[in-house]
This record gives sequence, structure tokens and C-alpha cells, in this order.
Amino acid sequence: MEKLLGQYRKLPKDELKDRIRSIKSRMGKRLVILGHHYQSREVIELSDFRGDSFKLSKTASEQKDAEYIVFCGVHFMAESAAILAGEGQKVFIPDLSAGCPMADMAFITQAEQAWQSLEKIIGPGKTTPVVYVNSDAELKAFCGRNNGACCTSSNAAKIFSWALSRSEKVLFFPDEHLGRNSAFQLGMNETDLALYDPARGFSGADAQTLRGKKVVLWKGYCHIHTKFTVEHIRQARAKYPGARIIVHPETPRPVVELADQAGSTENIIKFAESQPEGTVIVIGTEIHLVQRLAAEQTGKRKVVPLARSVCGNMAKINLANLLFTLESMEKDGGINLVTVPEPTRSQARVALQNMLSHA
Repeated sequence: MEKLLGQYRKLPKDELKDRIRSIKSRMGKRLVILGHHYQSREVIELSDFRGDSFKLSKTASEQKDAEYIVFCGVHFMAESAAILAGEGQKVFIPDLSAGCPMADMAFITQAEQAWQSLEKIIGPGKTTPVVYVNSDAELKAFCGRNNGACCTSSNAAKIFSWALSRSEKVLFFPDEHLGRNSAFQLGMNETDLALYDPARGFSGADAQTLRGKKVVLWKGYCHIHTKFTVEHIRQARAKYPGARIIVHPETPRPVVELADQAGSTENIIKFAESQPEGTVIVIGTEIHLVQRLAAEQTGKRKVVPLARSVCGNMAKINLANLLFTLESMEKDGGINLVTVPEPTRSQARVALQNMLSHA
């Protein structure tokens, strides 16, 4: 297969694009291509829908006529689409190796161990598990069978409120920074938070201390967004006086506090488009989105990156493997099919539906 894919990599971009467009034209509504905002400009141009993980998860669940859903993003996103897919629908990803390092910072055995530790300390039925959508299907299933939910950076604070309305605590994983920023958004502070390190447990925190916490955060992070620092903010303020700065909520709290706003990729786009013309907008997120916004805002607003931060896994999706995936679907049913076995799929679906219900 690698040898055949190599032949596609040799094709000119224009030919790749033309062949992809031809397939889209032939298949019509039977095919839907979803493009995450962090994808390259060429892939986004050929996508039927673009969005962040929440918007695309919702879009995937609404594609009733599509037989084939091709997710141009990382694996957990395609896996979520497969969980939400209807009868007879198939979900593909152009490169099965496009993973997420943060998703790999939490495994089902670790989640179950953390859950058991909490229940032993504070008693059963007092905690709601919430897992970031940047996670594998088994963790989503864990939340589904324990009456919890998934969330994205778009609705994490809403899901936290929902969880705290029905239990004393939230166990949130795997991104510590999104969890902390969402808790602060709801008026909490550090005294309301506990940190769980899957390598060390609660690191000596006693039972009385844990009982007083509202949110237990998992020690995990996104390497794209932890690259942004306080010094980057200071440099941007000095270079662009009067600039408006927005960062993603996966960014560490000290950086968020110095920015003008934090928001999901969808909210970052809305923020950029809503600023007065002539404004300099500094954005702390993956560089492909920042570059695309800069091009779209040319002549209206100046968009610059807080720092250059690239998701190598997102970059694994390209025109060559997209075309290879599409043509294989027409010839022999397709390569790079994403499947989730039962009962994991049905349990994970509960957690994802809870996420979609609290948008």
C-alpha cells in the first residue's frame, strides 16, 4: 500500500485536486468530506464542511444521506464520527497514524484507577466523569457507562455546570489546562481544584482536602498550546500596541490571564471577524488556522501568530492520501476505515450525545 501511495505523492497538485473534485461530483451526497480548521488550505478548500472538533462531530451526526464520511483531522475525531454514524455509514481517515499525543496521556486502565481512588475516598455516586473529545473511544465509553459526558473546548464550561448540577465533583481528563480554564470561567479558583497525576495518583493529598474540591484535573496537555508563554504575550504587546490577543483554552492559565480572551477555534474565528477594521489580532493556536485567517482578513484586519506552533499529526493529511482514500472507496470499498466495536461504540455514543445535548 505504501508503494501505491507513493505514486499519488508524485502527482501534481492540480491533478490531485481535479481527481478529488471528480469523485465528489460523481458521488454527490453519498460522500461528505469534513475538514478540521488545522488542516492545510488545499484540504480545507476541498472539504464540504470545516470546523472545530465540536462542530464537525455535530455535522457528522447530521449527515443522514452520506454513505461515506471522510474525516480530515486526527484519529480521535474520525473515531467520534464513527461512533455517531448511522446504519450503513462508513467513516474513513486519510492517514490512520494521524494521532493526538494528548489523547495518549490517558488510558482506560488509568481512568478506572483514578475513578476507584476517588470513590474510595469520597464514596460512590458523588463524581461525574467528563472526558475531552480529544481521547480514544474507550475513555468516552467509560464516561458513557458512568453517567458522564464528553466535551470540547467550545462547551467544556457548560458540561462542567451540567455535571456539577448532578454530583459533587467532576473528574476531567486528559487536558489539565482546558479543565482549569473552564473551572475559572465558572468562577472557581485553585482552591476548588485537585490535580491527578496518572503516574503518582493524588500525590499525597488527604481525603479531607479532596472532599472539598469541585474539579479533579488530569495531568495532561496539548503540546501545540503549551508552547505559548507569558513572554510571547509580552512581546506581542510591545510589538503591536493596542492589539487584541486571543488564545485557545488549552493554553496554560498564566498565558490566558494575560490575553484579552480565550476561545475554541470556532470562537477564535468569530473573535477575529468581529474586531474593528484595522485591528491587529494576535492568535495563539495552530499555525494553519492563523495563516488562513490572515489571508481571509487581508485588507480588513492584520492577523499574526502569537508564536508558530504546528500540529504534525494534522499535517499528515494531504491531497495525496485524501485522493488515495477516495479512489480506494470507489474501487474496493476503501482503505483507512475507522471502526469502533460494541459495546464500546454504544457506551461512547451516550457520552457524545450528552455533549451534543448541552451545546
